[in-house]
Formats: sequence, C-alpha cells, structure tokens
Amino acid sequence: MLISEFDFHLPEELIAQEPLASRSASRMLFLRQDGRLEDRRFIEFASLLKPSDLIVLNNSRVFPARLYGRRAGLRAQPVSARNPAAGSFLRGQVEVLLTRQSGPWEWQALVRPGRKIATGEIIYFGTDHELQAEITGRGSFGERTLRFQPVPDFFAAVERLGHVPLPPYIARQDNPEDRQRYQTVYAQKEATGSVAAPTAGLHFTPEILSQVRERGVEIAEITLHVGLGTFQPVRVEKIEDHKMHREPFSISPEAAEKINRALREKRRVVAIGTTTVRTLEYAARQGELTAGDIPQVRAGSGENDIFIYPGFQFRVVGALLTNFHLPKSTLLMLVSAFAGRENILRAYEHAVKERYRFFSYGDCMLIEGKP
Repeated sequence: MLISEFDFHLPEELIAQEPLASRSASRMLFLRQDGRLEDRRFIEFASLLKPSDLIVLNNSRVFPARLYGRRAGLRAQPVSARNPAAGSFLRGQVEVLLTRQSGPWEWQALVRPGRKIATGEIIYFGTDHELQAEITGRGSFGERTLRFQPVPDFFAAVERLGHVPLPPYIARQDNPEDRQRYQTVYAQKEATGSVAAPTAGLHFTPEILSQVRERGVEIAEITLHVGLGTFQPVRVEKIEDHKMHREPFSISPEAAEKINRALREKRRVVAIGTTTVRTLEYAARQGELTAGDIPQVRAGSGENDIFIYPGFQFRVVGALLTNFHLPKSTLLMLVSAFAGRENILRAYEHAVKERYRFFSYGDCMLIEGKP
C-alpha cells in the first residue's frame, strides 16, 4: 500500500493547542460496526460500554523528557578569525529529547543542533551541572546515544530540570499546566518512562472511571512507554517498507489473567489508545492459541515494534477509543486496519466538516470492531 492512500485535508486551525478546561468535555465521534457515524460526548463513554466488557488502559507516566543544556566544547572547532561563530556556539544552548532508555545510565535521544555535536562531546544540564552526559554514538533514526554520569536519583533530577515534551504540532512552549494535563489521571509513578502521552486516556477523570466500574465493566492496566515512533514520520512510499521503533512494554500476571479470561469468555476487550492496541496484539502473538483457537496474552516485559496496517488480523481488541491522528501516520494506518480505510477516511472527513479538535489535546473517537 502507498503512503498517499492515508492522506486527508486538515485545516491547521483544527489542531488543538490547549486542553479543554475539563478533561471529559471532549466531543466523541462514534463509529459503529455497520459504519454509521454518531456525534457524541465523551461523558457518554461509560453508557456505550457493555457490562461484560473489559477495558485496558496504558498506565505509563510521561516524564519531562526535554532537557536544555550547554556543551563543554570538547569536540568543537577552534575559535578563529575564519570561524567566529564557534565561540558563541560553545556557549549556545543544546536541546535534548530523551526517547528511550537503553541501559542503566544510557539513553537514546534527539539532539539539536545534532549535526554540529560530535561523538565524545559532553553536555551539562542545570546551573550546577546537576546532570552530565557524554554523546557516545549515533543511531539509524538520527538519534544520539547519551551516557549520563550516575546521580543518586536520575528521574528526580529530570523532573526538576526537564520540560514536558509536547508534540511538534503544538506550536508553543510547555507551561506548568501541561505537567498535569499532558498526563492521564491513572498514570503510575512506578510506570514512568513515556516521552509522549497515551492521549486517548487524557479524557478520563476519576468520575468517568467510577461510572465505568459502576456499570460492571472490568478494568486492566498494562504499560507501554511511548517513544520516538510517535514523532517519527513515515518516509517510505510503500508502507510495508516502514520500520517501527522499539518501545518497552510490560504486562503483569494479573492483567494477563483478566485479559485471557475475557477472551475465553468471549467478552469484548476495549483498548484505550493505540499504544494499548499495539501492546495487546504484540503480546497475543508471543503466546499460543488454546485448544479452541482462543488467543492468549502472555505476561512479561520486552520491546514492542509491531506495525499494524490494513490487512492485519486482530486477535484481542474488539473496540478502540482513540484520538484523531496525523495524515500519513502509522497511527492512522492502525485505525484504518481496525475499521477499514474507507470508513476511517469518511469519519475524518466528517470530523473536519463538524470542526472536531485534532491530535493530542483534541477530541476522541470510539470505534467498534468488525462483527
């Protein structure tokens, strides 16, 4: 399939730049199994669930992964009359976006200005050099490998020094409110590790979760740390040639048991967000089918690089809550695989016409799986 088959017109003013005053005030486009579209509100979400449903949440917590530092200048060109800019560059700011932890003190990151910062360079963060990292390598996706000097509490230092890594289509600097709003209410501190929010979950409030439970719906939590793939565009013409970044995930034995019990009992599994879909479908492919050809999700942790596009056979997910996604993105391909490309593009055309708000701080869409 061609990347051009997943394009649509999106007026720039529909890209949400700020969250709504209330998380649950978002609009929700409901795409039913038969293709019908209904304009709803997210506050109706619980009422659209079946009491037998199991909803699965991604409880990963976003950390302020954007750091601003200054380079030591160990690998800079010498200052000279022929190179007058080198002196100011030595004192210039360096932006680092941590994308994935690859070792105890090692991270993959995007660095700007990356081309001018060579392997071996040292970057200091904080006025007292609270954090210090050496660039030790280059990755195949334009990433850099950073090795940090050990400190007593790395994440505590990042929390003090870092900025919320808002997506590039939000054309503003982060503010203190983003620390709370670009985070789900069910994110767990022990599940810290995402550089982008699992945005479908941003609509939930404690009250909505209570409504879900009161309806008799069971809830399970899994973890997938959202990484660079969220920001990485598809740069190939044929989507089959695209390679996904690996992202760490974890499924507890308790969550696996809930999910497998629902599958055995032929109850619907409702995934909250595309990160949850990718985790469940990946894990189902690591296990074996039961005697009745019922899929099983295996408990454990690992790295997920599954790429879901039309033609994919879903084994676990029966319904999906998701935000609206970028044109030509892997997330748009995933929802197209779930509901059909024509249905999704028709739904997006309707959403544009009805002035829905798009992307991370935007409105959402509830999609029923195929019969």
